[in-house]
Amino acid sequence: MNVHSKFPSDIIGLTTAAPVSRRSFFMTASAAAAAGYTLAAGPVRAQAVSTDTKGLKVGEATVKVKDGQMPVYFARPEKAKNPPVVLVAMEIFGLHEYIRDVTRRLAKAGALAIAPDYYFRSGQDLTKITEMPKLMPIVNGKPDAELLADLDATVAWAKSQGGNTRRLAIIGFCRGGRTVWEFAAHNKNLRAAVAFYGSLVDPPAQKQIWPKSPTELAGEMKAPVLGLYGEADQGIPVAQVEAMKKALADAKKTAEFKIYPGAPHGFHADYRPSYRKEAAEDAWNQALAWLKKYKVLG
Repeated sequence: MNVHSKFPSDIIGLTTAAPVSRRSFFMTASAAAAAGYTLAAGPVRAQAVSTDTKGLKVGEATVKVKDGQMPVYFARPEKAKNPPVVLVAMEIFGLHEYIRDVTRRLAKAGALAIAPDYYFRSGQDLTKITEMPKLMPIVNGKPDAELLADLDATVAWAKSQGGNTRRLAIIGFCRGGRTVWEFAAHNKNLRAAVAFYGSLVDPPAQKQIWPKSPTELAGEMKAPVLGLYGEADQGIPVAQVEAMKKALADAKKTAEFKIYPGAPHGFHADYRPSYRKEAAEDAWNQALAWLKKYKVLG
């Protein structure tokens, strides 16, 4: 049986070792944990990008969802009264320092950026789980309907905090990249979206709780989506990206793709050995340009 029919492609990409980028020095496990990074993804690079909070208001809050209070991390320009809203869809590893840092980067660009912890119902802190087999049942058990409702609730919370939800976007990484595609097919108020190596085809075993894969939703996209992928991603082959590109074009949906030569899955994750500086920096600039093009960022 094809391994892609058994496991989500982001899991395959994460668990297939990529060649380590040059000059990669790593923190000890205790130092990485103290800095707030997940350990389940493997060694944590000592040169991980760190964004300060100067000029920002950052913090933690809770968002009311149907069955509880969902934790979120947010960052916004300190003096902005009605900033655009950008949701940050995390990887499978929980709301750890990399995702928080990405949130601050978006705030530096002028957004009220919010990263919701939509796996909170497990009762476990995913950032503290060190073994992938313990993570997988939690993240793979998240129904799309619940996920989308959580994101809608986050948007409503952002509006209550003075965010301009008429300028709404979403950006996501790995499993969060898949979330971007799903949300772009769901929310009619979304203005733009950016998916970093989000899986495009789901395993058949997930069909009951993930009714339609991103590729199956191509014709339902409600906002322009930028897809950023690595040529050397072991879980998401280039042919799969090209198939999605064609499906979107056939449906006359606005989307662009950039595939980075030699880049593995997780090439933007600056805390992991998969990080590729040149590809990551270009992809981030592409993402910001996309959000500016569609009038999310000023």
